[in-house]
Amino acid sequence: MSQEVLAVVAGEEITQEEFDAFMLNVPRDRQAYISNPQFRQQCLEQLIALHLFAKMGGELKLDQTEKYEKFLVNAKRDILAQMAMEEIMKDITVSDDEASAYYEANKQQFSKGEMVSAKHILTDSEEKCSAVLESITNGDKSFEDAARESSMCPSSENGGDLGKFGRGQMVKEFEDAAFAAEPGHVVGPVQSQFGYHLIKVEEKEEAATAPLNEVIESIKMNMLQQMQSSAYSEMIKELKDKYMQE
Repeated sequence: MSQEVLAVVAGEEITQEEFDAFMLNVPRDRQAYISNPQFRQQCLEQLIALHLFAKMGGELKLDQTEKYEKFLVNAKRDILAQMAMEEIMKDITVSDDEASAYYEANKQQFSKGEMVSAKHILTDSEEKCSAVLESITNGDKSFEDAARESSMCPSSENGGDLGKFGRGQMVKEFEDAAFAAEPGHVVGPVQSQFGYHLIKVEEKEEAATAPLNEVIESIKMNMLQQMQSSAYSEMIKELKDKYMQE
């Protein structure tokens, strides 16, 4: 661990080791910023602020109050409980072989349905839709330009691109037409509750089972969570039998 001194508060050194430990408590939704120098500086300022307020609290003799003692008792309890749970969980692991065996026994869980990548143009009438289709088929406009100019859907900003989707994600009329279309062809007008669509399928993916290398880490994570949950429940029962009286 690095003993490099990052700051000094009233003679008390804040080391790189202490800062690294502090960074372990960064909320999960902000962990992506940990390597950002500006974010790290903000976190260092927060740690310095903790030292400053702690110094102030000491000078005010807040550590000699009854309230402080109650906080201290609770903090000790929480730390001991956390350390005890870590002790229970430390030897629980999931190997690649165990994850592979689960995958082989439960392949149906990892099946991927048929998918399509498609773009569309949405208009409010069949006449408008047919006119747009004619402008595309005679080469006056590309599908994407026609979508930007004529589509009522917010996807128009991206040339009508809807990305990749599977069955059950779109209205039935749209879905049936999209999954029946040949890649690269424009189909429509297709009427749905939203209006009239032109659909251009870019790519199709047949139904398949996800390969082990794509899902092994999620399998290991799920198995680990299940094993930890089971160990936790079993230990709670043992501890209740040991420490709680009827």
